[in-house]
Amino acid sequence: MIRKLLRAKLNRSLRRDASCKESPPALLPQGAKILIAVSGGQDSLCLAQLLLLVQPKWQWQLAIAHCDHQWRPDSTANALHVQKIAEDWGLPFYLRTAKTPLRNEAEARTWRYAMLLEMAEVAAYGYIVTGHTQSDRAETVLYNLMRGSGADGLASLTWRRSLAPNIQLVRPLLDISRSQTAQFCQEMALPIWLDSTNDNLTYRRNRIRQELIPYLCQHFNPQLEKTLAQTAEILQGDVAYLEQQAAQFWHDMPIEFHQDLNLEAETGENSPPRVDRVRLQVQPIALQRRIIRQFLNQHLPHQTNFDQIETFIHLIAAQNHSRSEPLAKGMWAEVDHPWILLKRE
Repeated sequence: MIRKLLRAKLNRSLRRDASCKESPPALLPQGAKILIAVSGGQDSLCLAQLLLLVQPKWQWQLAIAHCDHQWRPDSTANALHVQKIAEDWGLPFYLRTAKTPLRNEAEARTWRYAMLLEMAEVAAYGYIVTGHTQSDRAETVLYNLMRGSGADGLASLTWRRSLAPNIQLVRPLLDISRSQTAQFCQEMALPIWLDSTNDNLTYRRNRIRQELIPYLCQHFNPQLEKTLAQTAEILQGDVAYLEQQAAQFWHDMPIEFHQDLNLEAETGENSPPRVDRVRLQVQPIALQRRIIRQFLNQHLPHQTNFDQIETFIHLIAAQNHSRSEPLAKGMWAEVDHPWILLKRE
């Protein structure tokens, strides 16, 4: 019985938090105020119904939120459909509708999360939950792998992340596949709204979902989705550890370094941002890259890419006064032993 299976999976997932070694907190704690992002599709309906099934045990305050992108002629009807579900289930309903056309998937995603965050802030909900599944996790691994992402990109669909100081985004279904959410909706007779954009192969994720993954499952690994999701889970732990170790590099800088920073803040004097290349040189290459990325992300006007990090790494063993290629407009790195300085015109 799929209902019993998914309910057990959800309860197990709710108690997990790989970042906490002792007494791991629940993904969604007792009595939490939770805003459920519901599109009307099978995954989000499955999520909402599962949370309702276990709600008496956890004493949550649940509500449903819907974002109307205005991409389809039936988008208004879709929103009314979700509102009717919320009313039938006795849950508060929140809606945001796009006022200007959204040009692509990335823009739509940014707008959607901004609207969900706004709704949560206005109504004081501490958690936003989405129906991302094991299948979505597998697609994200393939999508980001083909874009050249490192471990961070491959592990980017995580169980939880912070959207604001007091608001967490949680994905409780990452152990559940899309085929299982379909079975659940069928068993529970849930009214799924079919989104025609899911069939549009112009969107890369749709092509990965409908063409690439079925091909790989048929010819290489029938358990591909599960395998890729497990890979993402492993990488998530690795990434968290390496980021922690890279942050520790800055924390462990000699006291004189922090005193200099405090003095600069007090006097208003701006000396170039710098990295201790002697201490950096003894770090493993995996940590060197992360330390440098943390440093550059703090000071460059855009997100740091692989080539910029590698350009910076070459300066670790370079001669004194060596200079890098431009890292951004009017910005470069230069060796002033024992430092590597980030300079601006």
